[in-house]
Amino acid sequence: MISSVNDFHKVFFIGIAGTGMSAIAQYLKGIGKEVAGSDRYFSVESKGETQEKLEALGIQCCLQDGSGIAPSTQLVVVSTAIEDTVPDMQQARELKIPIIRRSELLAMIATSKKTIAVGGTSGKSTTSAMIFDILTAAGIEPSIISGAGLVSIIKEGKIGNARVGKGEWLVIEADESDGSIVQYKPEIGLLLNVDKDHKDINVLMEIFTVFKNNSQNFIVNQSHPLASQLSKGTEHDFSINGEAAGTQAEGFSQTGLEIHFTIQDQPFSIRVVGQHNMENAAAAVAVCRELGVSLATCAGALQSYAGIYRRHQVLGKKKGVMVIDDYAHNPVKCAKSIEACQHIAPKVIAWFQPHGYGPTRFLKDDFEKEIGDVLREEDEIWMSEIFYAGGTAEKNISAADLIAEIRAAGKNAFFVEKREEFLETVRPHLTQDCVLLLMGARDPSLELFAASVWENL
Repeated sequence: MISSVNDFHKVFFIGIAGTGMSAIAQYLKGIGKEVAGSDRYFSVESKGETQEKLEALGIQCCLQDGSGIAPSTQLVVVSTAIEDTVPDMQQARELKIPIIRRSELLAMIATSKKTIAVGGTSGKSTTSAMIFDILTAAGIEPSIISGAGLVSIIKEGKIGNARVGKGEWLVIEADESDGSIVQYKPEIGLLLNVDKDHKDINVLMEIFTVFKNNSQNFIVNQSHPLASQLSKGTEHDFSINGEAAGTQAEGFSQTGLEIHFTIQDQPFSIRVVGQHNMENAAAAVAVCRELGVSLATCAGALQSYAGIYRRHQVLGKKKGVMVIDDYAHNPVKCAKSIEACQHIAPKVIAWFQPHGYGPTRFLKDDFEKEIGDVLREEDEIWMSEIFYAGGTAEKNISAADLIAEIRAAGKNAFFVEKREEFLETVRPHLTQDCVLLLMGARDPSLELFAASVWENL
């Protein structure tokens, strides 16, 4: 039976190109394991960027045909998207090789280190990256397993979502969407917020309560009404609206693509946008102060913060239009993303591709309210049809339904079914001083779409 990272050496990942899977694969390779994996996107003729970067690290990339799994393979790791009919799964079962979920393996890794687990429905990747940067600047040499690529690591030619440090601390994202957050027992648990996303609020509160009880030290956002209910003591917590907390951020301002604020009279300047990023930074600072890092060190590290992939990633400015690509995909995230861009230009044109018919149906009213409420008179929201990843989903809702309700509320809302037609359709709406914000997640081709919009603007 495999119960720790010391119980195996040769491991195989089915679906290794996924963000969560590739991060753990890279981490295991970094600590000396023999790692291989397959993915349905892999090809012998044309290798994608992820495949090339994994192979550059010495990770063998295989076709998803069962050929990569041998009798010497000691453990097979699968993502939630992998079905039993996949040849690799059948081969692993035939050879009687142990099969575990990604989250189970991450929990094993977490028990092997002193772990900081970042939870909440929004901001996990950004906050994890900020914590990692601060601890690195403090000489603590942390490791990280992230849900998004850190730009600072991407610039080294890597995927960017994992790094093995020499120190004893590990930073991970604790995911509530699949309930796996309850498996972790971190030294420090951080709760950023609790908003309706994949699950109802009452279910989320139950999950986050278990997360709290499993954490030796627990830090929450006192400015978030639901998160604050789970506080173990305000002296450890953080806030942005003046609520009592050990770490209080205040005096927010944004100049273009940079935000400014103070924490206990220490000035902070970070090249990101939006008040939500002041919130993320305050959370990161609260965690690092628990490890004895000074406010001055925190401020210095965050001044050099380079961001993470597809989180308000500026593609450039052309003809007076700034194009920004963002991972926002739930109602609160979309609204905050739009709001952050309102500090940059007098007009924001936001495009959004919802993902999944079930999630869109579940969040329909929230999308309409959150996006509708944040739009200024001159702003616009555009949507293309819901991204369909396959399966047996009931297609009884359309992005056009969301747009119709937002338009009925008196907002500028437009539907263009095929995203390939978006740029030419929106072109007459572009001005000499506006932001074109592209939002969406789960669809692996969104990066290429954003690049195409920028190239053809």
